[in-house]
Amino acid sequence: LKFIFGPSAVPALDLVDQRSVTRVRAPSGRTLYQVLGSSGKLYTCYSSCHFCTCPAFGFSVLQKSESLLCKHILAVYLSQAMGACQELAVSEEQLTNILLAEEEDEG
Repeated sequence: LKFIFGPSAVPALDLVDQRSVTRVRAPSGRTLYQVLGSSGKLYTCYSSCHFCTCPAFGFSVLQKSESLLCKHILAVYLSQAMGACQELAVSEEQLTNILLAEEEDEG
């Protein structure tokens, strides 16, 4: 994994080991992932469009094109493959509130 994903591999595996990845699912089937980062901050990841709200994703992936993904996205993919995601069922309103909270954090 380290050969393919570089320096993100070991921290991503640590996040998986700590069960830091939660799949958030609404009745409509809309799904997102929340990852509790090593700093204690909660990041929202969208595996369907390969996006994370962390600063490393914005800088290393989007701006500099130095990496394909951040440790949070890799942790999501690894957790999915290993069946290690925690599950959280929420209402449509709760999911909307999670999405709006992310938008406020960025703005």
